[in-house]
Amino acid sequence: MRIQIIAVGKLKERYLRTGVEEYIRRLTPYAKTEVKEIHEEKGQEPLSDNEVRQILDREGERILRYLSPDTYTIALAINGVTLSSETLANHIDQLATYGRSKLTFIIGGSYGLSKEVIKRADFTLSFSKMTFPHQLMRLILVEQLYRSFKINRGETYHK
Repeated sequence: MRIQIIAVGKLKERYLRTGVEEYIRRLTPYAKTEVKEIHEEKGQEPLSDNEVRQILDREGERILRYLSPDTYTIALAINGVTLSSETLANHIDQLATYGRSKLTFIIGGSYGLSKEVIKRADFTLSFSKMTFPHQLMRLILVEQLYRSFKINRGETYHK
């Protein structure tokens, strides 16, 4: 399986970079995993709705450039479907079973994702109705991906 994570913004904090690198290392036996960082647009706060939309559109254009037609795309968004770890693992297993072995997860920036990116997604996933920093979300995502593969293989770690 091939997993691509497209994330808006760079990981600035060392502890987050270290955590993400560790889980990507752990994922190596299960999936080739790569992270593409997209430039995060900055704006002078407070922003109008129009300015936020412009930021999302510019970031969205960059994200869409990295999506190939054959990838199954999962956008992370607060309004997405909330799954348990076991259900996420099953979803990933079903995708692989039916030939969808290239997955792309998209993590937006401070303002979320553009309508075009959400529309392009095959599935929209929410980890919680809470708001998390997008940098922290990257660490949570790779940990849950690792957990999914461990669950699917019946290996210890899950509990």
